[in-house]
Amino acid sequence: MKKFNYSRVIWGILPVAVFLLLWEVLVRLDLIPGNFFFPSFSEVIRQFYRLTVSGILLENFLKSLIRVLIGFTAGSIAGLLVGVLMGWNQLMHRSFQPILSLLYPIPALGWLPILMLWLGIGEILPIAIIFICSFFPVLYNTLTGIRGVDKNLIKVAQTLGAGRMRLLATVVLPLALPNIFTGLRLEAGMAWRVIIAAEMVAIPTGIGALMMKAESLLRMDIIIVCLMVLAVMCFSFERLFIYLERKFTGKWRI
Repeated sequence: MKKFNYSRVIWGILPVAVFLLLWEVLVRLDLIPGNFFFPSFSEVIRQFYRLTVSGILLENFLKSLIRVLIGFTAGSIAGLLVGVLMGWNQLMHRSFQPILSLLYPIPALGWLPILMLWLGIGEILPIAIIFICSFFPVLYNTLTGIRGVDKNLIKVAQTLGAGRMRLLATVVLPLALPNIFTGLRLEAGMAWRVIIAAEMVAIPTGIGALMMKAESLLRMDIIIVCLMVLAVMCFSFERLFIYLERKFTGKWRI
């Protein structure tokens, strides 16, 4: 059984604790000019408690969470399927690679104005943005992973009698998993960054919308609470996929 690394945990927490302590001390001693716009960490925690007890934070957080989960799941599944088809079928690759090359560099939020005209302002808009944010990177990483599999391993499997579907399922996809998980890990965090921006621009509910309302009221403490929630969710989603990647590939990946 692997021993728990306490020193690693301590050195991971210590810099954060020192930063928060300095934040509190500098504000308390009035060493930060204009601290009306930069509340202390203790005041941010008190505001976090108030927003949580009142249900405002939970309501807006759940709105954002549902949008992220739906958009990210749908976009990732679609990107994975199209990436497998393009990576495994040469005709599909030649047909759709030029389109992918043109569309992939466009930022997800770049689609926001045209989607607002097509879909209007509603629940489907942020989900569509998250779908696009997740679809293209997962597709690209899946495609890259499949086409990067060592051709000699494929030839060996074919020599041993593996058919195309068995070859794909037992050789190609397992070897492409690190690339696939890289795409999923990066976009899991990016989905939260994108949803916040989309909600700030066009949606009346969610963490991003709560931030915009706080900005209009000059409530810096609420804005920082929202940013802390965003940071925790980005970190949690990325760590989840790091864990899944190690679980599925840790025993054999070089």
